[in-house]
Amino acid sequence: MDRAYDIIHQVAAAKEDPQAADDLVRQYLPFIKAETAKLIRRPPQEGQDDELGIAMFAFHEAVLAYSRPRGAFLPFAAAAIRNRLIDFQRQERRHSLTLSLDSPACSGEDSRTLLEQLDTGHSEIDEFQQRSAAREEILDFSAQLKSFGLHLTDIAENCPKQERTLQACLQALSYAKANPVLLEQLITTHKLPIGPLAAGSGVARKTLERHRKYLVAILLAYTNGFEIIRGHLCQMALREGGRNGA
Repeated sequence: MDRAYDIIHQVAAAKEDPQAADDLVRQYLPFIKAETAKLIRRPPQEGQDDELGIAMFAFHEAVLAYSRPRGAFLPFAAAAIRNRLIDFQRQERRHSLTLSLDSPACSGEDSRTLLEQLDTGHSEIDEFQQRSAAREEILDFSAQLKSFGLHLTDIAENCPKQERTLQACLQALSYAKANPVLLEQLITTHKLPIGPLAAGSGVARKTLERHRKYLVAILLAYTNGFEIIRGHLCQMALREGGRNGA
């Protein structure tokens, strides 16, 4: 009973204090690993299993979303972890149905593999499958966010909730990615160049301002190579958009 009481207060503190939230994730890493192991049917390895990084994000999201009417926190967090990992496994199964990139693309004279024929700009799926979602990568991303005055909890709160808004944000992100000068401006000034981004992408300035924190996080992931984290943030937005409709 005392332990249940303590964790409720820890979660409440973590909702208000990003550092307390990070500490809570570290404190409950054994629990997160145990829940991950139930899905992958073996102990997850730090630095090797993408599932562990996704489970850590899910636990962090559960902290943000929890309220007492939802019942005990740990079962709530366990369900959040399970749902995220199931989504990830479904995505991996879809990927496994595609042809191997190392197999010949055709049986004719051109015996190059699909990997050799793909433009390097389209290799993100392969990188996603191969890069590790190490705990260190999550902490590195958190440190990057802090340098911009942001925390993981800010991103979850600022995630687009409507499908139409999500598509507008993705349109703006696509424009920013295609125009490196905007990314350089973001890194240099630590501010989202909303004016040029709105003018170039055609997305309303008000929409960009409302979701500034989410956009900054995604662009930081682009500029610093956090493909797995970026994919998770996009997936989180798609899930919210699916729940709320257009």
